[in-house]
Amino acid sequence: MSDLVKNIFRLIVFVLVQVYVLNKIPHLHRFIVPYLYFLFIIWLPFSISRPGLLLTGFVAGLVLDYFTNTPGLHAAACVLIAYIRPFIINLLIPKDTAEFNYREPTPRAMGWAPYGVYILVMALCHNSYLLLLEFLHFGNFLDFLLKILTTTAISLLLIFTTELLFPRRIKYRTNTA
Repeated sequence: MSDLVKNIFRLIVFVLVQVYVLNKIPHLHRFIVPYLYFLFIIWLPFSISRPGLLLTGFVAGLVLDYFTNTPGLHAAACVLIAYIRPFIINLLIPKDTAEFNYREPTPRAMGWAPYGVYILVMALCHNSYLLLLEFLHFGNFLDFLLKILTTTAISLLLIFTTELLFPRRIKYRTNTA
């Protein structure tokens, strides 16, 4: 299966799970909002170009905005994490490209510790920006921070559960020149 078809399928699955499962869960608390759909952007291959990554993030967010009637909130958060993704990956992968020849970020490819840091930073940026745009006024700053932390914690739990339940095969780049 080509990368394009696989990633379109992933986007469809993540959006359907977000819209028809996670958004339908009765709220456990006013601070807990489960988000998993942005894992699609996190799992994109390393080789995707920056404009392609930004466009993909925008489309993914826009699709979710369409289903949730949020005008541009998810698109803005997805574009933000698509923008910072290459910087975070460059900080976490080895500088010697001879020993790093994987196609996409996985715990086995990057190692659990760098992958955990990668997921934490991406989830924290996504949730902070999304909730800031949703909140847009600082009524109670402590409530805002608590909602960011709990939403990020729930997102991390969902992401690591997804990683453990659906492990991906490590694919290597064939041409490392």
